[in-house]
Amino acid sequence: MKRIVLFLATNIAVLVVLSIIVRMLGVDQFLSSKGINYLTLLIFAAVIGFGGSFISLAISKWTAKWSTGAQVIVQPRSETEIWLVNTVKRQASMAGIGMPEVAVFDSDSPNAFATGMSRNKALVAVSTGLLRNMNRSEVEAVLGHEVSHVANGDMITMSLIQGVVNTFVIFLSRIVGYFVDRVILKNEDGQGIGFFVTSLVAQIIFGILASVIVMWFSRKREYVADIGGANLSSKAGMIAALESLKLSAHDPLPDQMKAFGISGKRVKSGIALLFMTHPPLDDRIAALKLYVVS
Repeated sequence: MKRIVLFLATNIAVLVVLSIIVRMLGVDQFLSSKGINYLTLLIFAAVIGFGGSFISLAISKWTAKWSTGAQVIVQPRSETEIWLVNTVKRQASMAGIGMPEVAVFDSDSPNAFATGMSRNKALVAVSTGLLRNMNRSEVEAVLGHEVSHVANGDMITMSLIQGVVNTFVIFLSRIVGYFVDRVILKNEDGQGIGFFVTSLVAQIIFGILASVIVMWFSRKREYVADIGGANLSSKAGMIAALESLKLSAHDPLPDQMKAFGISGKRVKSGIALLFMTHPPLDDRIAALKLYVVS
């Protein structure tokens, strides 16, 4: 219920803020003089922006299973699978969420991810490489990290943020398109080619800039999930798991899964850091060492 209220409140807030900005800048008068209904455009942008984000979230479990080949453990067939299910069940109970589906996907790279539209109907998956290359204490910490993502509602919050930036991207790109088409190219006969080309290019550029905000949020949530993993398992296990990731080659997860995986690329600084879903492992380890487990 809280997530639905948050979604509605955020959606309304975006509409209100954009309406105020447009009015203060006098853009509404310009749009009206050119025959453009900015309020309709704003609503359209919000519907498309949030709709696309939440459709992606709604099908995230299916997409994750399809893109990684993850196999849900329905009936454990080995001692390892029994341990995985029991560990996630215990951690989910500690975190106060419903039991997630537990899955394993084939990959030589040690990795894991969590996804799903609801805290009580999520999916937690680990790679075969992670099970081979980490000991039980480290795997338990990784599972705790992913369960924490679920318990913290990171997936729904990420979708809200993505919906907000999507709305800005769609709205502003079309404003730019209208401006070029009507003012610069002097087209008065509907939407010309200038509008379509300019708005498409602007949407790509704004989309890249907007992703910086989403990636910043993702990196912040990784620190919180690391703390959650330490609380649900052990601080030593969480640090050891991150240290183990430093020694491993990382095959990337599919794009839609990256934000909720456990590992990230080794990028130390520069512009590339702005587009990382995960902070550098050294930074995560340093932050975790300062944390006092409650």
